Amino acid sequence: MKFENAEVSVIKSKRKTVSIQVKPNEVIVRAPIRMKQNEVEKFVETKRNWIEKHLKSLSEKQKLLENIEPYSNEEIRSFIAKAKEIIPKKVEFYADKIGVTYNKITIRCQRTRWGSCSSKGNLNFNCLLVLLPDEIIDSVIVHELCHRKQMNHSAKFYAEIKKVFPNYNRCHQWLKQNGDKFMSRIPK
Repeated sequence: MKFENAEVSVIKSKRKTVSIQVKPNEVIVRAPIRMKQNEVEKFVETKRNWIEKHLKSLSEKQKLLENIEPYSNEEIRSFIAKAKEIIPKKVEFYADKIGVTYNKITIRCQRTRWGSCSSKGNLNFNCLLVLLPDEIIDSVIVHELCHRKQMNHSAKFYAEIKKVFPNYNRCHQWLKQNGDKFMSRIPK
């Protein structure tokens, strides 16, 4: 189980299925505890083309993003201020539409997440959302608010989203394709 320029990690846990996560220079295989190593290797081998395609795509994306100028501290402060004006109003609007309550809203500058929702109903949003099209901001807010009904990513959860936001899949795809362009500019 070797890939050019990528480490392979196998993580076994109390799960029923095998999953593969491809990151730059890393392939993470999550497998059930009882699954034999040779079975894991066979599974990975059946996904080799898919894995290599994703590794190549991530490598190309990384090269493109390496030379991008990071946001200044002043820019980040202005994104946070703007997000604090825009996001709470949108959250209030969609919470009413979905029929859920929430606790507090926090705005942060994050490298890996656009939003999150805690079991206590605290909502966290990335300040960089203000740089995205309005529809994308709305899709992230609806996603997090729907966690107030379903604290998972099940079919029921996505059904809740689509009741309120039928274009969610298109917005989610846009975010997957374009989100790195924004997050990669956060200073390290």
